[in-house]
Parts: sequence; structure tokens; C-alpha cells
Amino acid sequence: MNLPTIVKEQAMTHFPHHRYLLSQRAYEHRVLEEAAEILEQRYVRGETFARTENTTEYLRCKLAGYEHEIFAVLFLDNQHRLIEFKELFRGTVDAASVYPREVLKEALNVNAAAVIFAHNHPSGDPEPSQADRRITQRLKDALSLVDIRVLDHVVVGKSSVSFAERGWL
Repeated sequence: MNLPTIVKEQAMTHFPHHRYLLSQRAYEHRVLEEAAEILEQRYVRGETFARTENTTEYLRCKLAGYEHEIFAVLFLDNQHRLIEFKELFRGTVDAASVYPREVLKEALNVNAAAVIFAHNHPSGDPEPSQADRRITQRLKDALSLVDIRVLDHVVVGKSSVSFAERGWL
């Protein structure tokens, strides 16, 4: 059983009346937000994003349910602990413009040693496009100039795809 399912079941047990106050979609989005907050607290306390499973679990909670593309970055310290999660760009139902200059500026601003990129595909199909692969390489090239490592780029849909697992980084 995955974390969003567990959190949803727990919420229904402890707060059954809330379900009727919200539409099903809004309710599910709220549960995912609360799950992401729980996970974020875990990582703020020092757990690392060293394992892809941890990363994808966290990102699915953060990015699931949007009807438009969101491009976000996990800014990490040199031990891969979370400094900050930030949604940097919002797009349409099938695209988001991403600007390397802005990503670099944010990474330097929080003194990140490493980053993990993430974005969602509202269609549910997590397969990365050629444009996804190109922007990832451009971002990696820009960040490497200031010694910031790109650990992964995760695309979230009904499931998720890790660039690192596919050997694309």
C-alpha cells in the first residue's frame, strides 16, 4: 500500500465528516498536500534523498492532481538533505517554460550543493519527451559551471520516471 492511500484511509477514519464538505478531487488533493507536509517534515529533520523510491514518493505527493504542468526543484545540501522544495514554473496542460537562469539563481540563493528536478504530466503518462531531456541537459550544463550536481529529474504522472534510473544523467 502506498503512502497516499494510507494517509487517505487514516484521514477517513479520523475525519469522516470532512469528505462531505469537499468534492472528491479537492478532498484527494488536500490529503496529498497533508501527506507531502508529513514527508517534508521527515526530510527537514535530516533524512536524505539518496534513494529514488524516497524521492518519487515525496514528489508524487507534491505534484499529483494538478491540471497543468508544474516544474519544481528539490534544493539539497552536500549530504542530499532537503534545503527547500520550490515550484519554479507553471505551464499549460502539456508544457511549462523552464529558464536555466532562474533555476541557477535559486540554487545559488539557497546555497544548494545538489538538485533534483521534477515536473508532472497532467495527462498521466510519465514518459519524458525529447524537450524534457533537452532542458534537463541544459540545466545540468548550467549548474555544473558552479559545481551544483544534478542528481535526478523525475517526471510524475500515474506513475513516475527517473532520469537517473534510465541512465540519462
